[in-house]
Amino acid sequence: MEKVIEIQDIVKNYQIGSVIVRALRSVSVDIRRNEYVAIMGPSGSGKSTLMNLLGCLDTPTSGKYILNGTDVSKMEDDYLAEIRNKEIGFVFQTFNLLPRYTALENVTLPLIYAGVPKIDREKHAIETLEQVGLADRMTHKPNELSGGQRQRVAIARALVNKPSIILADEPTGNLDSKTSIDIMGLLDDIHSKGNTVIVVTHEEDIARHAARIIRLFDGEISQDYVNERYRPAKSALT
Repeated sequence: MEKVIEIQDIVKNYQIGSVIVRALRSVSVDIRRNEYVAIMGPSGSGKSTLMNLLGCLDTPTSGKYILNGTDVSKMEDDYLAEIRNKEIGFVFQTFNLLPRYTALENVTLPLIYAGVPKIDREKHAIETLEQVGLADRMTHKPNELSGGQRQRVAIARALVNKPSIILADEPTGNLDSKTSIDIMGLLDDIHSKGNTVIVVTHEEDIARHAARIIRLFDGEISQDYVNERYRPAKSALT
């Protein structure tokens, strides 16, 4: 199976005053298309830094990042923004929805940035909201939706451009346990349809839904293994 991500000897340092913080120390990892990966680690382990690099929200101090065959390691911000919109769908703990926009309008936004003609934007957004089970909530604004419904809108927004990768940062962090199960079921359903899914989490019960677990400690990969207890979450769409 082809590689969608190749990280080679990535180093990321931050300077805070006179102190250099070594957030990542020569990290190398490959992720193949349609893998389901959890990235774990305690606070300060480097997992958020790695997520930002994988999501093209930041660039490394040194090393190489190949995303779908393109070296994005040294790209300028404008080019990184184009890559992000095309290749990566983000799902955040805090949903990051625009409060004055309806669910449909929130999901349409990435298509506007991608230059999709107006006649096609609404069609694609409606289809994607239907995919995540929100056909009856399209005209609702975020404050009219439950936490789980808001996260479904966020997932629809992440999916609408048909990206190579879904990158979910603590996707159930603001949800109760029952809703968390539903959202993980939805991510499992998305993975089963061909997406590469990367979940960044500190919760063991969330990580166990992934087929592969990468653990970070002090800026290095401490473990990278197949999850033998992997059981696909029950799909929220069945």
